[in-house]
Amino acid sequence: MNEILETVAAAAPEIRAGLPDRRRYADAENPSGERQLAADEYADKLLGDRLTALGSVASYASEERTDVIESEGRYHVAVDPLDGSSNLRSNNAMGTIVGVYDEPLPAPGRSLVASGFVLFGPITTMVAAEAGTVTEYVLEDGNPTIATESVTLPAEPTVYGFGGRVPDWPAAFADYAESIEQELKLRYGGAMIADVSQVLTYGGIFAYPALKSAPDGKLRLQFEGNPIAHIVETAGGASSDGARSLREVEPSDLHERVPVHVGNESLVDRLEAALGESRHA
Repeated sequence: MNEILETVAAAAPEIRAGLPDRRRYADAENPSGERQLAADEYADKLLGDRLTALGSVASYASEERTDVIESEGRYHVAVDPLDGSSNLRSNNAMGTIVGVYDEPLPAPGRSLVASGFVLFGPITTMVAAEAGTVTEYVLEDGNPTIATESVTLPAEPTVYGFGGRVPDWPAAFADYAESIEQELKLRYGGAMIADVSQVLTYGGIFAYPALKSAPDGKLRLQFEGNPIAHIVETAGGASSDGARSLREVEPSDLHERVPVHVGNESLVDRLEAALGESRHA
């Protein structure tokens, strides 16, 4: 597990250095039907080559490719090579998400043994969850230095960030959002890991809910939902697809989408109660 996370950390400077010349759209779409940037393809190839070269990796799957790459090893790695790549044109935050599973993909989140994300902000950081603890590192030239040990969500939440267009929110979620905006400060930047980093730092909730136009949500369970749920839950928070922990969702497809809600347990509990009342109304 350590060498997998270390490999992702070591690749960060090369991914970041390769961004300026890869802001254009490529000719292809990813398996979810989204247009790929040249930067998406670049980060995916770099990470795929590096991770499948490790003796510990049994398979590599990416949001940017249809099939799983098989190798020989113990762990199955799911990667979002460049989360928030649409922010590249406007020069806003983005990064890489990795989930390390001990079951072949697609796999439920409870089979995660480690997860992490690299955030390209004003500085490059990595947040990793393994062995029951969450650690934040500063990455300099790909080398991690511990910045914060035993990361936990603050007990008093401060921020929230909700994805999707407000007119596209179901009524129950819109009502919940209206109550939250009376209590917390809006922090939403268009890259999930940047918004989740705010929640980990200040406490609060991030959500990309089910939408009227996308009842199954927009984020991918294997590459985004499960790893982020693992990090937030390990840091003392909670996750939900609207009714249960994301890590309890049984996947049926590698690129399956799911509503994602993560943050302080009290806020996630309130969300489930609000959506539950709607379902049973």
